[in-house]
This record gives sequence, structure tokens and C-alpha cells, in this order.
Amino acid sequence: MIEIEVEADAWTGALAEAEAVVSRAAQAALGTVEGDVVVLLTDDEAVRDLNARFRDKDKPTNVLSFPALENAAPHLGDIVLAYGVCAAEAEAQGKTLSDHLSHLVVHGVLHLLGRDHEDDAEAEEMEAEEREILAGIGVADPYAAEQD
Repeated sequence: MIEIEVEADAWTGALAEAEAVVSRAAQAALGTVEGDVVVLLTDDEAVRDLNARFRDKDKPTNVLSFPALENAAPHLGDIVLAYGVCAAEAEAQGKTLSDHLSHLVVHGVLHLLGRDHEDDAEAEEMEAEEREILAGIGVADPYAAEQD
């Protein structure tokens, strides 16, 4: 089950289908894995606060993933996205907000499933998995511009 909470109206103001985009991307990333994920669409200040409290980084970021403890099954974890950061990144990268949101949700779900990008090999593997999942839902390669 994918539970989506919209805390910042800017998300649905800029992207009326934000919840549908999140649901589609999260389901695609989960594939056949069974489990519950909560996705919070919020603002930069809320993400800055969480990032400071849980990651010791006093600044907003695009997406945070909080994997659940194993004994919390079937809950896999929570994903939190900051509207301002995500919208600015999408614009700067020449992407639609829908495509960027899809990418970040897939990225976040993969973290909940144990994927990471701490070293180059892990990063390449995770990016390849993201590309494959996103292609399956009609979203262009989010890393293509970085390779040019």
C-alpha cells in the first residue's frame, strides 16, 4: 500500500496529478515487493528540519528516505519530498515536475529497499535500476543530461 500525504498545497497547485504520479512511481519501484510506504509531499522548511534532526545537515534537500525497522513489517518506510527544492531542480534541469517527482520517488523507494550509492559501483547499479524502472513508466533517463 502506498499512502500519500500532501502537507504543502504547492505540490497539488503546481501538479494537480501529484498523488497519481507518486503512486505510479512508487508502485513501479516496488515491483513485486509487498509492503507499505508513506510518502509525504511537504515544503522546504519541513524537510530542512528533518534533515537537520536526522542527518545533521541544516538545509533542505529534495528527498529523504527513512527505512522502517525490520520489526515494523509490512511497513517499509517513509519518503519525504520538499516542493521548493524539487521544483527548482526540475526547472534548472529542464525537466517536468512530474518526471522529476517520479525519479525522486523511485530513488527514495529504492533506498527503502536497501539500495544505496555510497560508492561509484553502488551508484552505477542504483542509477541503472532507476533508469529501467522509469523507462517502464514512460519517464526519460534522468541522468542523460549529466552524461552529455
